[in-house]
Amino acid sequence: MKILTTSDLHSYIYPYDYSDNKEKNMGLSRLSTLINEIRDNDTIIIDNGDVLEGSPLSFYHFNFDEDNIHPMSRVMNYIGYDYINVGNHDFNYGEKHLLKHLDYLNAKCITCNVLYKNEFIGKSYIRQMSNGKKIGIFGIVTQYIPNWEKEENIVNFKFLNAFEVCKEKVNELKDKVDYIVCVYHGGFERDLETNELLEPETFENVGSKILNEIEGIDILLTGHQHRSISCKVKDTIVTQSASNAKEISFVKINNEITSSLLIADKEADYEMLKLVDEDEKKCQVWLDEKLGESKVDLKVNDEFDARLNKHQVITFLNMVQKDISNADLSSCALFINAKGFNEYITYRDIVSTYTYPNTLVVKKINGKTLKAYLEKCAEYFEIENDEIVVNNKYIYPKLQHFNYDMVDGIDYTIKVSNDIGNRIVELKYKGKDIKEEDSFSIVLNNYRSSGGGDFSMIKDSKVIKEIQTSMVEILAKYILKNKVIDFEPVNNINVIK
Repeated sequence: MKILTTSDLHSYIYPYDYSDNKEKNMGLSRLSTLINEIRDNDTIIIDNGDVLEGSPLSFYHFNFDEDNIHPMSRVMNYIGYDYINVGNHDFNYGEKHLLKHLDYLNAKCITCNVLYKNEFIGKSYIRQMSNGKKIGIFGIVTQYIPNWEKEENIVNFKFLNAFEVCKEKVNELKDKVDYIVCVYHGGFERDLETNELLEPETFENVGSKILNEIEGIDILLTGHQHRSISCKVKDTIVTQSASNAKEISFVKINNEITSSLLIADKEADYEMLKLVDEDEKKCQVWLDEKLGESKVDLKVNDEFDARLNKHQVITFLNMVQKDISNADLSSCALFINAKGFNEYITYRDIVSTYTYPNTLVVKKINGKTLKAYLEKCAEYFEIENDEIVVNNKYIYPKLQHFNYDMVDGIDYTIKVSNDIGNRIVELKYKGKDIKEEDSFSIVLNNYRSSGGGDFSMIKDSKVIKEIQTSMVEILAKYILKNKVIDFEPVNNINVIK
């Protein structure tokens, strides 16, 4: 028996990066060729979620072509997936689009800890191997989704405890099958070798808890953290593949179970690409539409430096957020692999810089909360060999550069050598020291507003208003309206040793 599993595809079908259209070892079209080379009559093909959101093609679909079938739904049927699990990002565009995707797919949904209008969206399955042995397969997704997702997108969904459902399913299956496969859209909160805790125990990731406390799982197929994992922990084979269809997990069951990760280095499946060729052509035309031009250098060449010495593209993003919200303060992060804007700005620049379908929320905070928020952000840095570097917890086990926010509208200094919680050594608004009782309005993205990234102090703050337009659309409209972007650089954040 062979089990091929994709995870965190994020709507990357084509074998290139949309920021420059240069071919890379990525894209479901390359993995499709690999799947066709490997599959036989005793092969199971699984997807582990996060397929509907991510690439510009997906953004284009939801904003300009949503009445048609999502490109990912079409190519997944072409490949012939047997089972699918849902991921947290599959809820980003609301129940209508997720249910439409699930209804169109020929694959069976195995997500066992999510209910829609009090009915489970998936169930476990038993599959017989060619040698007569049986495999039990079920899926679970991180229960942390309500902490990130906009409420209107999940109002009819209920998310059960992933660990408890996993335990129940193992108990249900263990006497009926020879092998148990758990497909988990979540990752690991502990180091797989040392068992050292790597992150706060929020239950976003419970992979280690599953491995440590539930006996009987033969294969644990994971995702969410975008890591490359193929190993054995105790008696369980564990895999996880990199995002954007760069890899596929390959598990073989013979007398023993083995696993490996295969790279997307094959030729693209051009028959598959024919199914979405018109969608892609329209998307590419849209991406290259000129919106305006910038007199300020907004191109990001060094991500670390752009965070250490706040890049002016952050100033611009915050400027736009303040413009539409009229908030006193604005906060945003430089997302992973953000490219910034060229002199002549196109949609390609925007979606390569602002890579998530976030909306905005304006909240009311006081000086005490603002300082606590900035102290949390300041944890991003640490001192190593007398140099300022990124705190390793923002790199391993998962890249979390998006959890370092930069705030405009205030001036502040981060002293990295100070203890965590005491790093904000200067904090001023309009030249005056900020007091605990001072009151401000601040505009943030909906992910941060809901406490995403463990920013509980922001989650607990009062909502003034919500702006339901996506930030990509807000940026495009601002640039189209103003045509020429020109402003004085704002260097309001000072990060020192």
